[in-house]
Amino acid sequence: MQSQPPFTALAAVYDAIMADVEYDHWADFVLTYARDGGLEPRLALDLACGTGGFTRELMAAGLRVHGLDGSAEMLRVARERLGPGVTLSVGDLRTVELGETFDLVTCVFDSLNNLLTPGDLGAALSRARAHLRPGGLLACDLNTRLGVRELWEGGAVEGLAHLPDGREVHYHWSHQYDVEADLGVVQAFCRVQDAEGTWEEFLEVHRERGYDPTDLEPLLREANFARWEIVEYPDYAPPSLDTPRVWVFAWAGEA
Repeated sequence: MQSQPPFTALAAVYDAIMADVEYDHWADFVLTYARDGGLEPRLALDLACGTGGFTRELMAAGLRVHGLDGSAEMLRVARERLGPGVTLSVGDLRTVELGETFDLVTCVFDSLNNLLTPGDLGAALSRARAHLRPGGLLACDLNTRLGVRELWEGGAVEGLAHLPDGREVHYHWSHQYDVEADLGVVQAFCRVQDAEGTWEEFLEVHRERGYDPTDLEPLLREANFARWEIVEYPDYAPPSLDTPRVWVFAWAGEA
């Protein structure tokens, strides 16, 4: 069994494994914050949109959405899932240039943690800022350093999921923390039943770097955001030292 690049083989089974992710609640959390801040977004850019789980919720809320992801395989699933009412592009968060601006830019489910250096994260934040209209809002979440070190209790998650056609997916994902590199490493192993009932296996290795509020604030400043707030989900409370994941809401200045 050979290791596959991240988010390639996983695309075909991702939605089955992640069926319990509360994208609808996350969308309500983001849109409530935006509206309480005086923004009624109509046009959104969903970065690292993957198979479109969060994108779909923004569309359901009445927004016109452009989704972008680095994985063509994940976007292939998103196109099937979302239909013709969305624009999807393959692109790199650090260098993307779409030639238009948006009311709202989002990047959820710790996608930014896949950027393994502060320089890469800063580049992605700068590109997000460049795609916001004056007064627009960036909403994103990131695992903190603690969240990456202690990702799962017991260091693993495993289970059985079912694809829409009834085929089974057995998965065992293990997590280790590489102290020297300061990275979390997830080995995502899956066994997938094919149409004939035999089993195919694949492994993807994913790496994440944790970012604390003290890491994020200088990067947001350098990216030229006018103001920002870093909070916990779901109550918008200030994060504490033992917060595993934070949400960032960063505003572009008015023209």
